[in-house]
Parts: sequence; C-alpha cells; structure tokens
Amino acid sequence: MATTAHASNTANVSNTKGYYIALLCSVILSTTGVFIRYLTEHYNMPPLAIAFWRDAFTAIVVLAALLLIRPALIRVRRADLLFLSAFGLVLALFNILWTVSVWCNGASVATALVYSSAVFTVLLGCLFLKERFYFAKLLAVILCLSGCFLVSGTIGGSPWNSGAVGISIGLLSGLSYAGYSLMGRLASRRGINPWSTLLYTFLFASVALLLIILLRSCFPGANAPVAELFWLGNALPGWGVLFLLAAGPTVLGFGLYNVSLVHLSSGIVNLIATSEPAFTIIIAFFILGEKMTFVQLCGCALILCGVAFLKIYEMIHAAQQNGYFSKRARPTKTAARTKSNIL
Repeated sequence: MATTAHASNTANVSNTKGYYIALLCSVILSTTGVFIRYLTEHYNMPPLAIAFWRDAFTAIVVLAALLLIRPALIRVRRADLLFLSAFGLVLALFNILWTVSVWCNGASVATALVYSSAVFTVLLGCLFLKERFYFAKLLAVILCLSGCFLVSGTIGGSPWNSGAVGISIGLLSGLSYAGYSLMGRLASRRGINPWSTLLYTFLFASVALLLIILLRSCFPGANAPVAELFWLGNALPGWGVLFLLAAGPTVLGFGLYNVSLVHLSSGIVNLIATSEPAFTIIIAFFILGEKMTFVQLCGCALILCGVAFLKIYEMIHAAQQNGYFSKRARPTKTAARTKSNIL
C-alpha cells in the first residue's frame, strides 16, 4: 500500500510539474507570431525563408548549448534517427503552414486557428496513443476552442479578411501541430531526451525546408534560392530579429513543450497550450498595435477557464484515486482487539 501511495504521489507531482511547464511554454511561444509578423510586414520576407532560418538557427543554438552543457545528449540511437527525421518533416510542414497563416491572417487570428489542434490532438491521441478520453477533457476543448474563436474576431469583432484560403491554411496548421504533439509524445515513450528531440527535429526540418526552397525555384515565377534565402541582405536588424525568434521563443518554447510531453498526455499539453492566444493578443496589442476588443478579452478568459477547469478536474481525480474523499475506514478486527486490550 505504501508503495502504491508513493507511486501515486510521484505521478501527481509529475502531473503538476507538467502543467506548470506547459503553461510557461505557452507564454514563451505567444511571442512567435509577433516576431514573424514583424519580419513579414517590415521586410516582406517570404514565409519559407523565415521558416528555414528559424529552424536552422534553432538547431545551431541547441547544438551549441548541448556541446557546452551535456554533450552526451547529442548522441541518439540509430533506430531513433528514422523516427526523428519523420518528426522533422512534420515540424517542417507545421512551420510552413504556421508562417503562411501569420502572413495571411495576422498574429492573433493565426494563433487562434492553429489551436484547432486541440480537437485533432485529443481525438488522434485517443485513437492512436490510447490516451484517456473523459467528459472534463471534452468540456475543456469546447471552452478553449470557443475562446480561440472569440479571440480571432469571428464573433463581435473585425471580420476575417483573409477569406477561405487563409482560414483553411490556419486549420491545416492546427492539424500539423496536432501531428507534432503526437510525435512528441511518442518520442518521450521511446525514451528520447526532449532536448535531443528538439535538436534533431529542427535539424531535419531545416534540411527539408532547404530542399523545398531549391525544388520550388524550378517552377516559373519562383524566387531564385539564393535571393529567397538571403532576402534580408545586409539588413542586420532583420537578421537579429530572425535569430532572436529562434534563440528565444522557439528554443525555449518548443523545448519546454517537449519536456511537458514527458509528464502529460499530448491532448492535455495541447489543451494547455491553447492559452497562448490569450498572451499573443495582449503582446500583439502593445507591440504591433493590433486592436483588442471586449469580446476578445472574453475569449482569453474562456481559454484560461478551460485550462484551469482541466487542472482542477485532474486534481480532484487524483485525490479520489488516493482515497482522500472516501469514508473513514473502519478499524480492522486486529486493531479492535488491540484497542480493547489496551483499555
């Protein structure tokens, strides 16, 4: 019994730690849309070029950090390299769709649409990873998605000027983000360190994006590869923003996202990550001057309520599992005899 209780307490601590890490990840990742929007508006930088340099700089920063801190994490099993390369392709697809979505829809709407991934992740996690599905999770999905749509300005706010194409790209970015979440959970089940996962997925993603840029140049009207890759030219502030995008929110945000997947299911992590629009719209309001309406603020509140509700449910469920709400146990016969002998 003591061993079971200890294991349950350890799981609860891990669960709580995962919530805090996932929430911090959301705060950090909320700044990525602002960086990308700045690069597309001030430099008209092609989305593919942004995605490539973001992934390449991220891989370089993580490699340098691991060489200095824990070189052993650079080595992974050969059997895992094929999996990590596929993981990198999913990340490359997500980065392309996400960057194009920000370009089409703006930082706030793109962030709201990408978290349609909450539904995809919960459903796919139940189907393929056998993750637990329960009513509280469904309610949290409804609250978070409702909040995302309010934040995006669908109801009571400005209309979606991007049209069907922009919305479709945003929803596809959500589906690819769900794929990233599921593969991150699989990586943790395979025993791959989260920071090793980060290094190799971004490395393979940058290679995939480079190949896409080279192949795309073969089509009429496309930019030359060198011109597209070095679009910023000698604009040092632009390169600085691009490097900060990688070294700051991307490394820390995706790194912590991978760490949280060690402690929590992919569905719960993705649900917690839906709090990102609440932070993004606030940052976009102060930095980019994007308008923030009362309805959007209500959407932020719905998202945070959904996340808080899920955490409270998990705490109550854990307490029930530990018997905290059960009736006080009656003394056993042995205990009763002992008590009578003492008296």
